[in-house]
Amino acid sequence: MSENPTTVLGGSGHIATITPDRWVPGAFTLTVDGTPQSHVNLDDPTELFFEYVQRMGHVIDRIGMPGEPITAVHLGGGALTLPRYVEATRPGSRQQVIELESDLVDLVRAELPWSRKASIRVRHGDAREVLGKLPPGLHGTVDLVVVDVFSGARTPAHVTSIEFYRLAVALLSPRGIILANVADGPGLVFARSQAATLVTAIGNVAVLAETQILKGKRFGNLVMVGSATELPFEWMPRLLAAGPHPSKVVVGPELREFIAGASVVTDGTAIPSPPPAKSIFQVRPGAD
Repeated sequence: MSENPTTVLGGSGHIATITPDRWVPGAFTLTVDGTPQSHVNLDDPTELFFEYVQRMGHVIDRIGMPGEPITAVHLGGGALTLPRYVEATRPGSRQQVIELESDLVDLVRAELPWSRKASIRVRHGDAREVLGKLPPGLHGTVDLVVVDVFSGARTPAHVTSIEFYRLAVALLSPRGIILANVADGPGLVFARSQAATLVTAIGNVAVLAETQILKGKRFGNLVMVGSATELPFEWMPRLLAAGPHPSKVVVGPELREFIAGASVVTDGTAIPSPPPAKSIFQVRPGAD
């Protein structure tokens, strides 16, 4: 690998950079305009670094039997952290990754290549647009849909609405799970509206996050888990025990209280996720 390979993304004009993790040999961080987007360990793809990604990994582990191959669609590619994780923990899984920035995919493929044996297909284009054009044979067969779409540090408005989520939910198999990464800060207005929207789209939802984020005391990532069938109760204590700590699972009556009258987002009312303060996520240029 060249030293800190960088490219300007043609779609957004954002600058993508890959830097080695100074503490973990074989691991790297992808940043886009200074905001960390992905962390991958090429030597051990089962190691998940970001807390919200760890929470997603714990949910993925609960689908079907341990090690059983699944069918997955990932909206937002980054450095393919979760597709690599699924392949490592569930060999033989069929996965599709939708990524808008083809320059980003080229950078990651060149500098952080994934196994050629993995059944991972990358489709270029807008997540929502490509979602509507996936093969009809996928509908009703997908065990996992991951929604992790960001332009820089913000989620675009058109992938936050009920119309968008219904497109994603239509892919799910009877046991299928949708995982959405939602970033929000004090007040959690955006997160509460996303929870309300996902409940309307799929029916059963749980929210996983660090305790201080759920209390609205700081900006951070919340993982929303959606299922057409009731989420297994036994998952909840296990997800909590798996960490990272301190953490909380919001479900059932507590989820209804969390939503507390928040409006369902439509294409007509959708807005991007709120921007974090630059001091929260951004990496200083030249920092090591």
